[in-house]
Amino acid sequence: MSTETARPDAAAREAAAAAGKAALLPIFNAQKNAFAQRPPRSCAERLEALDALRAAMFRYEKDLVASSIADFGNRAPQETRLLEIFPIMDEIRHAKRHLKKWMRPERVMASFPWWPSNGRIIKQPLGVVGIIGAWNYQILLTLSPLVSVLAAGNHAMIKPSAFGPATSEVIAKLIAEIFPPDYVTVISGSDNMGAAFTLMPFDHIIFTGSGRVGKLVMKAASEHLTPVTLELGGKSPALVHESYPVGLAADRIVSAKFWNAGQTCVAPDYALVHESQRDQFVKDAAAVVARRLPTIVANSDYTHMINKSGFERMAKLVEDARSRGARIVQINPASETPTAENRAFLPTLVTGVTDDMLIMQDEIFGPILPVVTYRTVDEAIRYINERDRPLALYYFDNDRGRIDHVLERTTSGGATINDCIFHLVQNDLPFGGVGPSGMGAYHGEDGFNAFSKRKGVMFMNPLLGRMIGHFLKPPYTQWTERFIKILIGRRPSQQGGRLQG
Repeated sequence: MSTETARPDAAAREAAAAAGKAALLPIFNAQKNAFAQRPPRSCAERLEALDALRAAMFRYEKDLVASSIADFGNRAPQETRLLEIFPIMDEIRHAKRHLKKWMRPERVMASFPWWPSNGRIIKQPLGVVGIIGAWNYQILLTLSPLVSVLAAGNHAMIKPSAFGPATSEVIAKLIAEIFPPDYVTVISGSDNMGAAFTLMPFDHIIFTGSGRVGKLVMKAASEHLTPVTLELGGKSPALVHESYPVGLAADRIVSAKFWNAGQTCVAPDYALVHESQRDQFVKDAAAVVARRLPTIVANSDYTHMINKSGFERMAKLVEDARSRGARIVQINPASETPTAENRAFLPTLVTGVTDDMLIMQDEIFGPILPVVTYRTVDEAIRYINERDRPLALYYFDNDRGRIDHVLERTTSGGATINDCIFHLVQNDLPFGGVGPSGMGAYHGEDGFNAFSKRKGVMFMNPLLGRMIGHFLKPPYTQWTERFIKILIGRRPSQQGGRLQG
């Protein structure tokens, strides 16, 4: 693209972002002022907000399911209810049960030299939080963060993805029905409005999406030193030990992989199986898919790709792998014809993959499962560690020693042992990425803390305060020197040696 043609596009984008910012600023200022002009919300008020959200979810359940089907072209109602609505309802129940305890100030002992002073940790709401959702789970990834934001006593502006317009519209209607716009509001619109959204001086931003866009969000947030929570995904491995029943592992891996047609940030991106079990794993995996999905295109239980370009991207990945020598196993029990128009991409297994294939370079985010082989567990661990740290890791083994070894030697956002994905819906486990797969965490108490300021407060003991004023402030005396020696501690009898790496 020439410079002459690029400049108008850049200018147009900048103009659109500026217009979006001008439209959003009054909404943001209304929320900021509303938050500042009232005392922090009490526990009862926060519980009332959570109750209102829960009741609205029940009222709008059918609309949310229908809108998800409309956005994807086809999506199992059960998947929307199981993978999106249920986790939000469960998170609300958990927050209501524990909110009073989470809000309670924590008493802490002062460090020994300052005893008998004491300290408190006070949990305060941050202010106005920006929530940027993602199209693959539009309901979950906008309203689940909202549960934590409301529990922490904040106001919220929500920006759903423009790729899920029907669901975005229902969410906007749901929120407008129960919250005033200066408390919680939904901002709809195009990518340009999304870019403008990140320019608001929020007190915190939580974003779910790709690493590429995550960098842009973080860059925009840095202009206001706004802290961010980024949930970005990545290539999450599923490692199967050779002693684990290969058929059971195949069932659990492909079932999790093909939920939502692989359009899940914590879906297993590739399987790591022992070289002696590769063919059996592929055979078992194909049999599982054929049993669970006897048809693909005409099956209401199988989700389609979100749009035509998503389908075409999957086709490109498969064709690239095929051209570089990979073996492709596409599962099509009814011999149907998937097309870019119906967007029903076939569940696909790929063996003989190499690092130069596109399929192994970026997160797949679709119904394609590469199967990689290994000879030893340590070799598999090295393979995982040579790549970006993933959002999730799945390991299949019944030996606790080996399980601990794999968990200790790998770093991932989270992990599930002997299954996939289910760590995501555990309210007492933090959910978040690490490095390229994200930063920060939420869910349960971790979500409450993510959107709260844990403010440390020291209560100085009056007698100690007078002693400090006498001994530790000018004019310094010999008593000051003695006091400092006590604070520093006794000199060791010998110096320590150099530590070895």
